[in-house]
Amino acid sequence: MLAAPKETGFLNRVIKVNNTEYRYQVYLPADYTKAKQWPVILFLHGAGERGEDGLAQTQVGIGGAIRFHADRFPAVVVMPQCRKEVWWTDPAMEKQALAILEKSMKEFHGDAKRVYLTGISMGGYGTFAFASKHPGKFAAAVPVCGGVVMPRTQAEGDPYTEVAVKIGKTPMWIFHGSADTSVPVTESQKMNAAIKAAGGNVRYTEYPGVPHNSWDKAYGEVDLAKWLLEQRLP
Repeated sequence: MLAAPKETGFLNRVIKVNNTEYRYQVYLPADYTKAKQWPVILFLHGAGERGEDGLAQTQVGIGGAIRFHADRFPAVVVMPQCRKEVWWTDPAMEKQALAILEKSMKEFHGDAKRVYLTGISMGGYGTFAFASKHPGKFAAAVPVCGGVVMPRTQAEGDPYTEVAVKIGKTPMWIFHGSADTSVPVTESQKMNAAIKAAGGNVRYTEYPGVPHNSWDKAYGEVDLAKWLLEQRLP
């Protein structure tokens, strides 16, 4: 009797959270095996990939990078999908994303000391938010063209310092394009400065002349996944 073929690549999954079904994707490397624990990357997509098909979030950002350079991402990559008209900071969206992460950790033998967080645009905002709300959960975080204060809005006090203090010592690598007209590059500049001032662990890469889609360059960086997967919780 032939053994069932091993499932790898992009897999369709469904979860029910508070009686609502959410479709999501999980990427498994070609050499995936349950014989060892795996690092796990949680990817938060941008506003353009919101919906309910469970597929759009694999087309932009880390999913595209994996398709071009699968060898650079020897990890389980978890890709939930945010519903339309809301953001990752919506409590229901945060809850489903973390539930999907938890379920994937169990299903695919994830290593709790090597769980990473990254996101683009709206997902970059989500990355800063999740990292600050759950310090000690993620071994490192990579926000791409994200921020803390929404474009064209005013914030009271100093939200950048507040978020930076909550992030604490979680290693961060922030990316942004200098010519971004959707999310001002000043968002990433202010967070980089705030994390440094708070005694945090941060790297910052700004691409001169690059518009909003700085994720193509960020996830294309040869050293990014290598750096990310070297981080681990104590």
